[in-house]
Amino acid sequence: MTQSRSEAITFPTGRPGPFDPPERLASLREERPIARLAYPDGRIGWLVTGHSAVRAILADPRFSSRRELLNIPVPFPLMQEMRGPAEPGMFIRMDPPDHTRYRKPLTAQFTVRRMKGLEPRIREITRERLDAMEKAGPPLDLVSEFALPIPSLVICELLGVPYADRDEFQHATSALLNLESSPEEIRTALAGIASFFARLIALKRADPTDDLLGGLIEDGELTDEELRNVGFLLLAAGHETTANMLGLGTFALLEHPDQLATLRADPSLIDNAVEELLRFLSVIHIGPTRAALEDVEVEGELIRAGEVVALSVPGANRDPSRFPDPDRLDVTRSASGHLTFGHGLHQCLGQQLARVEMRIAFPMLFDRFPGLRLAVPAEQVAMRDTMSIYGVRALPVAW
Repeated sequence: MTQSRSEAITFPTGRPGPFDPPERLASLREERPIARLAYPDGRIGWLVTGHSAVRAILADPRFSSRRELLNIPVPFPLMQEMRGPAEPGMFIRMDPPDHTRYRKPLTAQFTVRRMKGLEPRIREITRERLDAMEKAGPPLDLVSEFALPIPSLVICELLGVPYADRDEFQHATSALLNLESSPEEIRTALAGIASFFARLIALKRADPTDDLLGGLIEDGELTDEELRNVGFLLLAAGHETTANMLGLGTFALLEHPDQLATLRADPSLIDNAVEELLRFLSVIHIGPTRAALEDVEVEGELIRAGEVVALSVPGANRDPSRFPDPDRLDVTRSASGHLTFGHGLHQCLGQQLARVEMRIAFPMLFDRFPGLRLAVPAEQVAMRDTMSIYGVRALPVAW
C-alpha cells in the first residue's frame, strides 16, 4: 500500500559507531523497506533499504540515472552546483544510448584479465609504501602513507596522469565530495579539475603516450571536453573509494582482532575478507539515486513517474534476509551479492581493480607489520561523516 506524504521521513544520519550505519535504517528495512522520503528541497520521494528492492531498481531500465531528473537525499553542494543534464563525458549521470557510448570503450580497459595483469606493479607499489613506512617509523597516519598513495599511484599510471600532480587533484576531489563545501569552493575545484585535464590532454596530443587517456585521445572519438570529464570520473573513482576501503578496512580489522587472526591464519580467505569488508563497511553511504520514468510497482509500493528514489547501500548490505547475522564482521562469510559496487548497467567500472588492490594491500600490510595497532584510542579516530564517500580521515598507527 502506497504511503502518504505525511508519513515521509528524513534521510537517516547519525551512526552508533564507526563501522555501523544509522540504526534507523534497520528499523525502516523491517517496517517499510520502501518508505516515503522528504528531500532537502521539499520534494517527496522514496528511500529503499531492502536488498531485493535496491537490487531490482538498479537493474530496472524504467529507473533513470539522468542528472536533470535526480534529487539528493542530503544537502550536497556539488549536486546543487551541477544541475541540469550531465556534461559530455559525465556518463554516470546518463542513460543509454549516451551512457553506452562512453562506457563501452572503457569496459575493455577494466577486464578481470587486465586487472590481474597489473598485480606485479601493484605489489611493487605496495612494497614501496611499506618500505617508506618502515623507514619513517611509528607513529604515522596510515591514510596518507599507505591507503591513499596506493590506489592513487595505480590509477595515475593506468590513466597516464603525473603522480607528482596528486596534491592538485586530490585536494579538488576532496572539496567536491565534501558535503560541507561552500559554493565558491565547489566552483574553484571544478575549474581546477577542468584546467588540470585541459593541460594534460594538450600535452598528450603534442606527445602521444601509451596509457588509457592517451589511447582515448588516439582513438579520436571523444572531444576534449568529453576527455576531461571521462578522465576526471576515472581518476576520482579510481582512488577515492579504494583509499577509503583500505583505511577503514584496516581500522575494522584492528578493532575485530578475532577476524584479523582468522585471516592471518588462513591467507586463502582474502577474497572472502575483501568482499565481506566491502559489504560490512559500505563506504557508498549516500545514494545512489534513480528517477522513475513511468509508474512502477516495486514490492507492493507504487512509485510514480518522476519520483526520485534513494537507494541505501548500507541498508541493503545489512539486510538479514540476504546476509544472516549481517551486523557481524565475518571474514569467512561468502558476501557475494553485496551492492557496494552497485548492480546493473551502472555497476562500478573499476571494481576489479579495487578488488585486486585490496587483495594485495591488506595481506602485505599485516605481514610486514604483524604488531600493527592503533596509536590513539579508537574513539579518537576521525571519521569522514561529512563526505559522500565514508571512511577515516586519518588512522594513526604504530607497531
